[in-house]
Amino acid sequence: MPALVLASTSPRRRELLARIGIVPARIAAPEIDETPLKGELPQAYVVRLARAKALAVERAPDEVVLAGDTTVAVGRRILEKPADEADWRRMIGLLSGRRHRVWSGVCVVGADGRPRVRAVDTIVAFKPLSPAEIDAYVASGEGMGKAGGYAIQGRAEAFVRFLSGSHSNVVGLPLFETRSLLTSAGIPLG
Repeated sequence: MPALVLASTSPRRRELLARIGIVPARIAAPEIDETPLKGELPQAYVVRLARAKALAVERAPDEVVLAGDTTVAVGRRILEKPADEADWRRMIGLLSGRRHRVWSGVCVVGADGRPRVRAVDTIVAFKPLSPAEIDAYVASGEGMGKAGGYAIQGRAEAFVRFLSGSHSNVVGLPLFETRSLLTSAGIPLG
């Protein structure tokens, strides 16, 4: 039976995998450049990064590697992790009162060495946020270091007036697609 290697140090991804009864045999931190390419669209971006992360991790013959990448997009614009507090305020202000997409790329490299990749998107709409709400959210520190500057599994969930698609995708790993990829790569799931 193959062992699972999670190519991510994200505690959210480990928590999500635990929800479906999966505990990775090992965790590996892939070292790749996550800078979007000029003109790169959000879907292509997350697919490219998920594949690159999965392939950047050393894999033994009896191991299966799982990697993912998630980004927030407003139209064609990719919102990465905020660079600083001003960037964070700008992002939350941009999301205020409008729809955006959360894209995830998931890649599983099976024991056969073949990468299997899926892209998943979820539409999220935030309510209009007042300057005081933006200030309070930024002061909470919750969204720093997160794509788009927010964490749906925390305080920001109260901003969501509409969501269409996978909630787990917005947290950081679409579980339905991940489970399917892992099964196809030989990871037994109950």
